[in-house]
Order: sequence, then C-alpha cells, then structure tokens
Amino acid sequence: MRRTRQRSLKPSPPIAACAPDSLAIFLDLDGTLVDIADKPSGIALGDPLRGLLDRLQQRTNGALALISGRSIDDLDGHLRPLTLPVAGQHGLERRNASGIRRAASGRDLLEPARLAIDRLLHRHPDVFVEEKGLSLAVHYRNRPVLASWLHRSLRELVGGFPNQLALQRGKRVIEIKLAGADKGAAIAAFLDEPPFRGRRPVFIGDDSTDEHGFAIVNASHGISVKVGAGNTAARYRLPDVGAVVAWLSAIAEGTP
Repeated sequence: MRRTRQRSLKPSPPIAACAPDSLAIFLDLDGTLVDIADKPSGIALGDPLRGLLDRLQQRTNGALALISGRSIDDLDGHLRPLTLPVAGQHGLERRNASGIRRAASGRDLLEPARLAIDRLLHRHPDVFVEEKGLSLAVHYRNRPVLASWLHRSLRELVGGFPNQLALQRGKRVIEIKLAGADKGAAIAAFLDEPPFRGRRPVFIGDDSTDEHGFAIVNASHGISVKVGAGNTAARYRLPDVGAVVAWLSAIAEGTP
C-alpha cells in the first residue's frame, strides 16, 4: 500500500462545502479521540467527548461509527450510555446501525497461538497479552527494546497458520488475529448500508492499522485524515487528539 506525506487538514474546505447529513463519519478511538494509555484500560472517555459523539450522531442522522482494534464489548463499556454502530477487533466483529451484530468464526484457532505466546513471554512479565476474543494483542509498551525480537517471533508463529491467522502491527503492540478482516473492509461494509450508503466517507485514524481504512475512503472520493506524524495513504493530517476533537466539534456545531 502506497504511503505519502501529506499536508495538514484544518476545519475548512472541503468540509465547509459539505453538510453533516451528507457525511459518513468513521473514527478510530485510541490515539485519535483519546490519548494512548500505558494499558488499554487506562483510557478515559469523559462526558464532553461522549456529548460530542452524541451531537455528531444526531447531525449525521446516525451515520457515525467507531472503527477500532478494541472489542465491541470494550467499546460499549467506554461509550455507555451512548450506543453507536461499531467495528471491533479491526473489523472481525461489527454492529450496524440497526443493532445487528456479526462476528468472524474460527475463535478456536487462537488457542494454540495463545499457548505459544505464553511460552514465548514467560521470561518477560513486562510484556502483557490482551485477549479480545477474536484476536490477541501483545503489548510491549513497557519493553520497547524487545520490538524486533517480538515481531520476528510472532511472524514465525503466524507463519505456522497460513490463511488462518494474520499479524497486525500497531504502536508498540502486535496483534495476532483471524485472517480475512481489516478496518477498510469494515468501512466498506458500512458504506453499503443505511444510513451510511450514498454519503461522502470521512475516516480519522492515527496508526498503521488504519491504512486499509484510508485506502477505502480514498477510493470512495472521501476525506482520509491521519493523526500525528508518519507516512500515510491519508490525504490530510491533524497533529493530535486535541486537534481532532476541535475539528469534529466544528462540524457538530455547524461551523467548519
């Protein structure tokens, strides 16, 4: 996938020429709407952010979805009492605007991988494994020196399950997940359904895990936004979480 450095995106055209009810807005969570925490449980969605998402949901007539590496249950726990369409675990599970929930099959394939990871990490307690149901996230934020070894070891592990398991790299995390799903496919599925169908897609994300989503949005003549530095396929850029919240607030208030 081709990635290029892009210019900044501010609350100005092309959004200014688009009414919110003409947009389908897709948002990553960690590193996009909230700062990344040392552990996944450490993030905090305050009432102001939930209120912003609620306003966006109303302004877009429901065409707002979260596209995350977290599980749907995890996302719901942070969003409550707000309920949104969501894609969890990089698209392995998805709940549409009608509340219908679907998930990939083959969860049992992860068990041998989990046992192998336990053996691999028994001498590295600072590296922890997050079990999401359809994927395993190996977080090495506390031991970044192990990055090369972990990438090599987990690549070899996944190689033993061709066409069944896949590796997903992120910011100081490596995920082993069931093959055949990504954030781009999840966005494409939403765009085939109401109320997202026929709208101009917007996707904001911060990590390499979001690149498939950027590609789908670009192909749909939408607005792809990378948060932070780094090469990307996204066409626009915002510097940090604060800038994302300000940009979305301008849309929600009708003052882009």
